[in-house]
Amino acid sequence: MKITIEERLLHFKQPAGTSRGIYTVRRSWLVRMSDGVRSGVGECAPLPDLSCDALPPEQYVEQLQQFCRIVEQTGTIDVEALRDYPSMLFGLETALLAFQHADSQCPSPSSLPILYENPFSRGEVGIPINGLVWMGSYEEMLQRMEEKLSQGFHCVKLKVGAIDFDREMELIQLIRSRFSHHEVELRLDANGGFKPDEALYKLELLSQYAIHSIEQPIRQRQWSMMAELCREAPLPIALDEELIGVNDPDNKRQMLRFIKPAYIVLKPSLHGGMAGCREWIEIAREEGIGSWITSALESNIGLNAIAQFCADVYGPSVRMPQGLGTGQLFIDNIPMPLTIRGDELWGC
Repeated sequence: MKITIEERLLHFKQPAGTSRGIYTVRRSWLVRMSDGVRSGVGECAPLPDLSCDALPPEQYVEQLQQFCRIVEQTGTIDVEALRDYPSMLFGLETALLAFQHADSQCPSPSSLPILYENPFSRGEVGIPINGLVWMGSYEEMLQRMEEKLSQGFHCVKLKVGAIDFDREMELIQLIRSRFSHHEVELRLDANGGFKPDEALYKLELLSQYAIHSIEQPIRQRQWSMMAELCREAPLPIALDEELIGVNDPDNKRQMLRFIKPAYIVLKPSLHGGMAGCREWIEIAREEGIGSWITSALESNIGLNAIAQFCADVYGPSVRMPQGLGTGQLFIDNIPMPLTIRGDELWGC
């Protein structure tokens, strides 16, 4: 087996804003495994200033090359050695699964590369997803929100914490004036944008609009404050960035038991690859905590892997909307038959 590495730079159709900044391009590295007959491709895509393995590009490639040489020699992935390099682990996991399933692949360009055999990967069912409204000005967010609702999404996720909070409240109030919580499930993602001393007050205000949940209201590594918010806030809290860098199983369990969130939101590129996310899901279930899976601005190669993994880990009929609607963000995405029909992602 030989593994090659190719750098790719994707360009957003429009700037993608979060409370941490604005993305205009997305850098990733594709790892391709081949034995001359079979091949498989995976995507390694760390997020700058967020991923625990977001090294400078030269160092990142050097470390990735070292792991690739080991896989070439052994034909297997040492998950323990890669725990602290989740984006590299995810890319190598994806490439190896695609390589192993290459014999059963259909040559048709209208078929997905198979990683897991399930109804989604065979194009028989779709996965429900949320419509994502990125941060922007009030007018931009209103337009994006209207687009998602008109497209038929029954779950809408708003990025909050960047513009004036009162204006964000107006947007949320507008949704609820038109759609009840039975018609539209409303999720929020603050990306740690609320200040600790005002977070509870803001959550109390938001709770009057039947919010399904809010992700990461304050910045990570404030366990005591986050635990207090989970106890006191009148709406469910989900952890996202809080999970980054917590890679040891005992530490995962300790954190979830201490903070006691309602949900965790998992991204394989950030939270331990597919192996690490399975671990998170199992521990969360044991602690009575829900979960769902989202992409982290990968190309279609990463999105396909995450979607098939999602269908595998949650079973053939995924009911909770997942965060897998990012495939249409780039002007130069890698072609793949992933399509959105209504509010579902389909692999055909």
